[in-house]
Amino acid sequence: MPRDIPIANGNLLLTFDSRYTLRDVYYPFVGQANHTRGQACRFGIWVDGQMSWISEPSWQKTMRYEKDTLVTEVTAVHWGLGLQMVCRDCVDFDRDLYVRKVEIENLLPMTRDVRLFWHHDFNLNESAEGNTAYYAPNLQAMIHYKGKTWFLANVCVNDGIEEDYGVHHYAIGVSRAHGAEGTWRDAEDGVLGMNNVAQGAVDSTIGAHVKLNRTATVHYWLAAGEDYAAVKLINNLVQQRGPEFFQHRARIYWNRWVNKDNIPYGDLPDPLVTLYKQSLLILRTQIDNRGAILAANDSDYLTFNNDTYSYMWPRDGALVAYSLDLAGQPDVTRNFYNFCKDVLLPEGYLLHKYNPDKSLGSSWHPWADEKGRPQLPIQEDETALVIWALWEHYERYRDVEFIRGLYAPLIRSAGEFMTSYREPHTGLPGPSYDLWEERHGIHTFTVAAVWAGLNAAANFAETFGDETRAAGFRTAQAEIKAAALKHLWDPERNRFVRRITVDHETGAIDADVNIDASLYGVFQFGMLTADDPMVVSTMEQIEERLWCKTEIGGVARYENDYYHQVSQDIGSVPGNPWIICTLWLAEWYIAKAKTLSDLSRALDILEWVRKHTLESGVLAEQIHPYNGDPISVSPLTWSHATVVMTVREYLAKLDKLCESDSKRALLTGDMDLYEMAD
Repeated sequence: MPRDIPIANGNLLLTFDSRYTLRDVYYPFVGQANHTRGQACRFGIWVDGQMSWISEPSWQKTMRYEKDTLVTEVTAVHWGLGLQMVCRDCVDFDRDLYVRKVEIENLLPMTRDVRLFWHHDFNLNESAEGNTAYYAPNLQAMIHYKGKTWFLANVCVNDGIEEDYGVHHYAIGVSRAHGAEGTWRDAEDGVLGMNNVAQGAVDSTIGAHVKLNRTATVHYWLAAGEDYAAVKLINNLVQQRGPEFFQHRARIYWNRWVNKDNIPYGDLPDPLVTLYKQSLLILRTQIDNRGAILAANDSDYLTFNNDTYSYMWPRDGALVAYSLDLAGQPDVTRNFYNFCKDVLLPEGYLLHKYNPDKSLGSSWHPWADEKGRPQLPIQEDETALVIWALWEHYERYRDVEFIRGLYAPLIRSAGEFMTSYREPHTGLPGPSYDLWEERHGIHTFTVAAVWAGLNAAANFAETFGDETRAAGFRTAQAEIKAAALKHLWDPERNRFVRRITVDHETGAIDADVNIDASLYGVFQFGMLTADDPMVVSTMEQIEERLWCKTEIGGVARYENDYYHQVSQDIGSVPGNPWIICTLWLAEWYIAKAKTLSDLSRALDILEWVRKHTLESGVLAEQIHPYNGDPISVSPLTWSHATVVMTVREYLAKLDKLCESDSKRALLTGDMDLYEMAD
């Protein structure tokens, strides 16, 4: 199930599903240690003898964020109960604190007894064993803890007459033991059992009672820390300053963060500006403060693959970092580059994926081939694109002091690896796994990335006066490009092939001629220009053959894509449309545009993406080719990064074309052209 609303501060991440049920609580790393393991933490309301959980279909909900913020705005109406709620959720940008404000409106004419309930189904440190939950009477709060993971939950009620802090209604139990469903069942009669403590596999529920005339407000907060003192301190701060203080400052902080560069948006329609800003904000929720850029944090994926996307893939991270640098957020990306420096192996390459604490993530890449011979379990584009993105960062910010600390341990080491790791018969980069993590060989996308990585490494070497290494990197770069044009171009099909495999002994080449959207990398990373005839022919065939011939549309990864496959009607549905692959097509139209009118197709594609976002602005990895529903993980960080990248590239090209037209108009006296450019 998609995660419609994530909120985070780089240490604490919470996600809510499409029913507005809290499903994931990550702390103290974004993406590592999910203390619910995807289990539902319920929120419900009891009134007039009836109980209703927010996940029930009888609640009509709209789920979005307040404009330009990471403060939610969820409206829920239950006509049968005669109630409306507006809920606003946020994580404080400084303290590890989650706050929800619930504004309740009575739709009936009489005063009513309303009771709100929050249920906590925690498996602290991702296991059910050894948890403790207890009621802390001195704080009038509920506490869950295990080891150095502590959570404190509390409430404040304001019924318009008086304000009351503290938990006065609670239940603690041993969840899922002996057939128990959890303490949320105890809430369904409106009265909680008031048991004080439990250990093992435990859960808890707390309540807040309100005498509701017309309106009332209830605040709930959850403090996270490594010990009792830490959560007590946060709880005291909330009571001293009021929970609304933290929501107010979160609102202001994120508004300023997303608008910090204050750029002109030209002719970009307002809905696309909104999509761009919301993508930036959602990106930030998936990034840990210590540098890990997580691919996605959607624990429902555990049921599909017995693993998650909560890892830092260096390739995804590099492309996300590039988009953030385009958007004027270099402070976030510097942490990522330092992360890569710390995990790069002494041999100069990055492995498959990493946990947010910099430990090695799970992998299905073998260290030996089918004959038992050693092979590197890598995707070489992951190493190369980090160096490429880092040069793009330096080009914009010229932060030479920062780069100085990365040159020897990261840039130089990776450059030497890319120079030496070559297939001897062709001179191309050595075989590795592709960006889709499905095939081993020499891939056109990877070759383009390595060419760009070597170009960046040479630029850095020249910047630091390392001329001998720069010359070596330049030589390898030129050899790889020449080999790519010789071995990866298919003159019969008039396009690049997806990959080749080379026999170890004979050097015989076998070409994989399946068309793949990732061939866009040939122009994206600069090896060829977007208007090069070879690129044009390749991209035109991608659009023709990989665009889904349904009402939904969009670009598939490749023909007969089996991953979450919905249809085997390859003629109409070559594969499920992916957000990133569709936007790559837009990036090509932008890159090759010579006039303002050439940008129209890119705008159409951006609008296609906007139409397939959730109401909150969240984008999935894939789209159902027949009904447009999200497929696979959601939000996918890479999807949002590609929106940011495409919008910034569009605006840069728009500015360049307008400037060119204005100059031409002034020189020729064509004022119609001047007004159009203006």
